[in-house]
Amino acid sequence: MPPVPPDTEDLLRRSADGDADARQQLLARHRRRLRQMVAVRLDPRLGPRLDPSDVVQEVLAEAHQLLDDYLLRRPVPFYPWLRQIAWQRLVKLHEHHHALKRRVSREQPGGLALSDESLGALAERLAVSGPSPSGQAVREEQRRRVRAALAALPERDREVLVLRYLRLQTVLGAGDEP
Repeated sequence: MPPVPPDTEDLLRRSADGDADARQQLLARHRRRLRQMVAVRLDPRLGPRLDPSDVVQEVLAEAHQLLDDYLLRRPVPFYPWLRQIAWQRLVKLHEHHHALKRRVSREQPGGLALSDESLGALAERLAVSGPSPSGQAVREEQRRRVRAALAALPERDREVLVLRYLRLQTVLGAGDEP
């Protein structure tokens, strides 16, 4: 039986004790989740200029620098702390890449919008599947309705659903059901 990897609390404790290996494991453990979060929240207009993996690398480098302070205070659980750093990085990148192109007529309320890919993936995940042609037609109609319903939701509600269901899909695997 393979050895059980240490849990986050154990890694936090060892990191606070000065264990550099535990510190690296701690940050590496959340790389995939952070990448998914960044990919979902990255403005699609920045896609040609930014890769989510590069953003995650910057986030993890910043988290490494801030980790000692986090370990002293531990204001929130570890992953939400990382996610907040990633969100702040996305906001800075968005502001930086759009600062020169800003016009009042282009402003959109509500911050960063979810990409069509994210909404499509969420609609796909929430729609019921059917193997027959009629089942496929029903699925396509459900997907269209779910997409329309998601588009009508406030931005924060959509974000919660996307992060919840797409994260669960990654954890369980594409074909598994929650």
